[in-house]
Amino acid sequence: MLACQYKALESTRFWVGGSAVNKLKFFAVTVSGVALAVPSGALAADGQSAAVTAATSVASFYDTWQSHTVWFRNGANAAAIAQLTAILQRAPFDGFAAGPQLAAQVQAAAARASSGNPADIENAEQVLSSAWVQYVQAIKKPTKGMIYAYPVLEPQGDRADQILLTAASAPSLPAYLAGTSDVNAIYKQLRDTAWAQAQASGNLTPDPRLLANLDRVRSLPAKGRFLLVDSGSSMLTLYQDGQPIDSMKVITGTEELPTPLIASYMYYITYNPYWHAPDHLVRKTIAPNFLRGGMNYLKSHGYHVIEDWSENPTVIDPKSVDWKAAAAGKLHLKIQQDPGPLNSMGILKFPFPNPEDIYLHDTPDHAKFEKSNRNLSNGCVRVEDAKRLGTWLLGHEPVSPGSTPELRVQLPRPTPIYLTYITAQVNGGKLSYLPDIYGWDSKPPQFASSK
Repeated sequence: MLACQYKALESTRFWVGGSAVNKLKFFAVTVSGVALAVPSGALAADGQSAAVTAATSVASFYDTWQSHTVWFRNGANAAAIAQLTAILQRAPFDGFAAGPQLAAQVQAAAARASSGNPADIENAEQVLSSAWVQYVQAIKKPTKGMIYAYPVLEPQGDRADQILLTAASAPSLPAYLAGTSDVNAIYKQLRDTAWAQAQASGNLTPDPRLLANLDRVRSLPAKGRFLLVDSGSSMLTLYQDGQPIDSMKVITGTEELPTPLIASYMYYITYNPYWHAPDHLVRKTIAPNFLRGGMNYLKSHGYHVIEDWSENPTVIDPKSVDWKAAAAGKLHLKIQQDPGPLNSMGILKFPFPNPEDIYLHDTPDHAKFEKSNRNLSNGCVRVEDAKRLGTWLLGHEPVSPGSTPELRVQLPRPTPIYLTYITAQVNGGKLSYLPDIYGWDSKPPQFASSK
């Protein structure tokens, strides 16, 4: 049985990046006879903490897998211990504030283990594993406010036994530690640039804007094929084998109607799509124009009033509609636009499952792509070159198989798509920030369907 006890105590000094930090309160935690120092800031109000949970899980791992030594197999793995210490010292720039305190704990335990005493080695093995588990679990937390259409798209591998079994079987433990901490190429570039600048300046306090950006990009894959839409720069990037191979401009949501954070899969594309007018455009544009132009306005634009958003909706006679009430916002109409040259969706739509009804699509209006600020849509994403995107998704040029509206063509394989918001940029080796149009650098987004 695992026993866990903790008590408050004081430490007067430890080292972070060569600098002494004084009077840090932490708790002494004993799990199955192994003493761990848990930073008091990690403890929740009820006395439990992620640190205590990690220590308990680590002790359970070693009880179950007694032969799986990670750090002291055939003697101390000095390179791995040094790598772990460096990662933990840098960890505030991953959003894991307890890292430097754990780094000091790792150094102290490793120093005691150098005596060769089996009890000290056993203690150090679990101290190092507990620190590593806490760090990995911190960097594998789901992104705040992101909608994951499928659970498999959330960061994976955050169980203590998964983390330690992977570490124990790694051909090179230092390489495994470095690769895991890098998360993905975008994350690594932002964090490492910020860390280098912090060390050069001596200011080791991470910018909250950096941490907000790292939280948003931590859900992106480190490898594979996927599509990335960034509302911060209003750019779309195609990734193959984890590397960017193409990009294009996009139009993304306004400050009032932001494009949500979403992770999903794209399964098919739609030729000759209908367009469903948003309620505010019906009120502001379509209803007033009908009052001025009547039926000719609706016919010239291919608009129909429909009963619902189903596959085959019932069409409502526009003459029976109270258009003045619609213009005043007292009546909410559903307006569908036929495919054609004026259709706001263009010739192609790129849907993917998500509860916010967000999708990518073509557009007949390309003038807006020349603007520097392209946060101009109602939340959905207009793409600069729909045919080029379709070619990448399909593996061949997209050619409509007919003129029927809403023709769906399945992709050769499901393609992951990530909609995020990146305001941190690296230019010339320096970190800078774009305007925070959505305000998400100071406060995570809140959508009814997000966590």
